[in-house]
Amino acid sequence: MSIPVVDLSHFLSGNKEQKNDFVKSLGSACEEVGFVAVKNHGVSDELIADLYRYVQQFFSLPLEDKRAYEKPELAGQRGYTSFGKEHAKGSVAADLKEFFQFGQIVDDQDAVTSLYPENVFVKEVPEFTPTILKAYRAFEWSGSALMRAIALYLNLRETYFDQYIHNGNSILRAIHYPPILEEPATAIRAEQHEDINLITLLVGASADGLQILSKQNNWVAVNPLPDQIVVNVGDMLQRLTNNKLSSTTHRVVNPERAKWHTSRFSIPFFLHPKSEMSLACLNSCIQKGNSKLYPDITAGEYLEERLKEIGLKK
Repeated sequence: MSIPVVDLSHFLSGNKEQKNDFVKSLGSACEEVGFVAVKNHGVSDELIADLYRYVQQFFSLPLEDKRAYEKPELAGQRGYTSFGKEHAKGSVAADLKEFFQFGQIVDDQDAVTSLYPENVFVKEVPEFTPTILKAYRAFEWSGSALMRAIALYLNLRETYFDQYIHNGNSILRAIHYPPILEEPATAIRAEQHEDINLITLLVGASADGLQILSKQNNWVAVNPLPDQIVVNVGDMLQRLTNNKLSSTTHRVVNPERAKWHTSRFSIPFFLHPKSEMSLACLNSCIQKGNSKLYPDITAGEYLEERLKEIGLKK
């Protein structure tokens, strides 16, 4: 099985027919598969290459240097999180990864700035932070365009999500899955899970391993082409749409034994709204006999709940 592929340029600069076809294709993929590959996404190859270069340099630092950037009081939302700290919801086994998270920097006078912790700036790799910020803005732009198309698919006004994702609580996460040095207890590097946010944009990965759970309950490898990013629906969007759009279960598996000595790097961008956004099911998604599946909750309250479930917050 291959996931559907869409071309974002058809939405941004195509004619009316191309734009409508893009909305239909993206929406159908989100509804039926939960994952979609996007080309002409607006994140340049040069930026992606720089991002991976500096991310790999950071994770190559001695552990004591990396731990200087670990801030437990921030529940992993900024800075470094050391190996084995996070686990999937419902799992007691820690994921075999370490990661670094970078969040929103508010450039205007939006009062939401007081709600966000400061980002953690890395000294040992001078280009690390400015490159992550540049990538963050590129993903934010691309994600905003995708959310406009999703709004149209849901019969909302095109700009419906703009007010919520402008200065939203989005996160860029750089992940390192270290080499496997001994017989692992499980074949899984990151246990099966669904993402918390609205949508996730994943640019490449240094190795295979990502799998999604199909509607037929089979695990399927996801291997996008180099010019594509993989986009998937998160639980917030599934909740908002009363399960019309699917938050697909996915995982990362260990490589074949011959590649145990290699690292895997992955850099997802988790598009979050502002914490005040209500995730109450859209009226249009609970009509025609579809009962409301979720109690009302805000994005901030839901994030708080999930961070506790995955072990990052007490």
